Amino acid sequence: MRIRARRAADGHEEHEGPEEYEGPEAPGGRPGSRRAVSRGRRGAGRLRGWGGVSAMAAACALTAAVVLLPLAHATPDSALPAAPKPASAAAAPAAPWVLSDTCQDPEASLRPSDVDGAAIARIKAAGKLVAGVDQNSFRWGYRNQTAEGGRLDGFDIDLVKAIAKDILGDENAVIYRAIPTSQRIPALQEGRVDIVVRTMTINCKRLEDVAFSTAYFEAGQQVLAPKGSPITGYDASLKDKRICVASGSTAETALKAQSYGAAPVTVANQLDCLVRLQLAEVDGIITDNALAAGQAAQDPSVRLVGSPFTREFYGVAMNKDASDLVRRVNKVLENYRAGGNDSPWMRAYLKHLQPVLPGVNAPPAPKYRDG
Repeated sequence: MRIRARRAADGHEEHEGPEEYEGPEAPGGRPGSRRAVSRGRRGAGRLRGWGGVSAMAAACALTAAVVLLPLAHATPDSALPAAPKPASAAAAPAAPWVLSDTCQDPEASLRPSDVDGAAIARIKAAGKLVAGVDQNSFRWGYRNQTAEGGRLDGFDIDLVKAIAKDILGDENAVIYRAIPTSQRIPALQEGRVDIVVRTMTINCKRLEDVAFSTAYFEAGQQVLAPKGSPITGYDASLKDKRICVASGSTAETALKAQSYGAAPVTVANQLDCLVRLQLAEVDGIITDNALAAGQAAQDPSVRLVGSPFTREFYGVAMNKDASDLVRRVNKVLENYRAGGNDSPWMRAYLKHLQPVLPGVNAPPAPKYRDG
């Protein structure tokens, strides 16, 4: 599937019509600059791609929109030199890493309510909901060129619209800000966004910094590798392999705790890993299987290997002080799940995710806490 990006002057994109978009943001809250890169690589076709894909290739930063080419298009002389073997590779532990939390029921959130508080009042006064999203994750938050004007589309985007509709009466009363994985928490803490709906896993560590809604999707970490690769999963087959993870992700935490002798490569955005994989700059990726399934659907030369080695849940992230907004979002999710096979949640799943991630029969059941 080919997704062509709009070029934006000064790193800013504004959509005509009701949808507004700002991004992507660099650390500090300022939009990062983007430019189209037409530079060719020896032995490889020109890369174009998903709107806003930024990646590092060789010695220059690719802040480009690139077409994601199959791995067969990358040649050996277009790849970076092999990564040095980590000194600790021989001592890598053999036991599998287990995602463990230090608090009880991190997915338990505040009980739903439609009572307005300070956070809701501020959003209503502004007339817009500011949402931190991804624009590079196929089927979750991405530029859909089949839609009018290449609008943002995906499962997460539909949920943002439902929240805006409930609070402001208009699903299009949204300013979308594309933020990298590493900026999801800072963007909330610094007030750059009201909510983050970006395949963000609920866990105890993050609950120290932000608040979460109840869970809206269940996923797990898994390895994405080229077809024919000797990598078999999150195991000893990763030894001496360059494995890419996004900064601030669960995958990064896992690889730091249990590397299996791999050489970690950390990037700002998860999709940057796929670009590096296609350029033969890394040997594999660890990410959410829900995201990786969409990437495998885009590029037939890669596949998920092994089994998911975590069980985790996505939630809508908000500022810790915005308890009224948390309760309101939980009210939206309560209605979003209602209706069984005809619920808004199931309709969004069938539309966006079922083609690449089949077999999901229902959303996760909500968990609540008092106070």
